[in-house]
Amino acid sequence: MSIWATIAGAAVGALLGGPLGALAGAAAGSAVDLTARRAASPERRRVAFTIAAIALAAKMARADGEASPAEFLIFQRLFHVDAGEADNARRFYDLAKQSMAGFEAYAEQAATLLGAGSPLLEDLLDALWLIAAVDGFHQQEILYLEQVAARLGFDAAAAARVRARHTGPAEDDPWAILGVAPGADAATLRRAYHALVRQYHPDRHLAEGVPAEFIRVTESRMAVINAAYARATGRAKERVGP
Repeated sequence: MSIWATIAGAAVGALLGGPLGALAGAAAGSAVDLTARRAASPERRRVAFTIAAIALAAKMARADGEASPAEFLIFQRLFHVDAGEADNARRFYDLAKQSMAGFEAYAEQAATLLGAGSPLLEDLLDALWLIAAVDGFHQQEILYLEQVAARLGFDAAAAARVRARHTGPAEDDPWAILGVAPGADAATLRRAYHALVRQYHPDRHLAEGVPAEFIRVTESRMAVINAAYARATGRAKERVGP
């Protein structure tokens, strides 16, 4: 069963509890237990990630005063919403985008359920930046993203690292992408690259609870890391010479 069909079920709200469970229950038309619960099972983690992603993306789309169709379209592409499941995803999205109210509680519950500052939540934060970029960054969106990052458990340095992937440095700066000093030697580049692969490989994120429908964000990040490593090692060889 796809994640979209799963979250349409009437029992999803009770599975999560808290504000995310309340949103799920409202979208499914059912009453829910509002007691916060730990996401102990893989299925519960997948559901928690999905509801948080929809809720926070929808509310971010309202941050600049207008939730545009283009923003929902990029959400569908990033999170692989099949045509047959679009109504389920749209129902949650439309309910959450009605106002900005409540985003703090959604982000804080996601941090409780999925681990503050975890790789799963970094996937989610990356996705929000990608959606914000679709119509250009607005100051209110950037402020929203900074507030969400803090409530997801990212310190200032970690939040800045995520932001830099989307607002700078330029994509042709492999050193910044790999997190090494310009001109780093081959051994340093290799260590940095392998550390990033261990942290961001899609298989790890799937194992930790990212639904398969959402893995495009992680795959896109790995493509950027691979390209940066290829460019940086190529430049290192040019310095060393034949």
